[in-house]
Amino acid sequence: MNEEKAQEILESINFKNDLIVAVTRDIEDKEVLMVAFMNKEALMKTLKTGLMHYWSRKRKDIWQKGEESGNSQKVREIRIDCDGDSILFDVDPEGPACHKGYRSCFYRKIEENGGFSLVMERKFDPDEVYE
Repeated sequence: MNEEKAQEILESINFKNDLIVAVTRDIEDKEVLMVAFMNKEALMKTLKTGLMHYWSRKRKDIWQKGEESGNSQKVREIRIDCDGDSILFDVDPEGPACHKGYRSCFYRKIEENGGFSLVMERKFDPDEVYE
């Protein structure tokens, strides 16, 4: 997307505390892969490159998904909610989304007894991928 069109989209977004919620799901089966935040710069980079960029609240920095792991996410469709304060991205993922090695960050289920159970297999060992 060109700069002018991307800027028009940014102006229509209702950023709260300079951030917007970004929900990312697989274009094929619609499984939610992750939920993260974006600031204006991360959204602009995403719109211009077609690759997902997010804002790390912990590191206070923008990061491109897959820059360390190789598990990038290519944008296929973008939707904005009725209030303009969250965005849904349908992506073509190159690999697992979760930094803990799972396809989705939502790999655990809360059981009736209050415990957790895994609902998917780990795809990679994060200690071998991240420094």
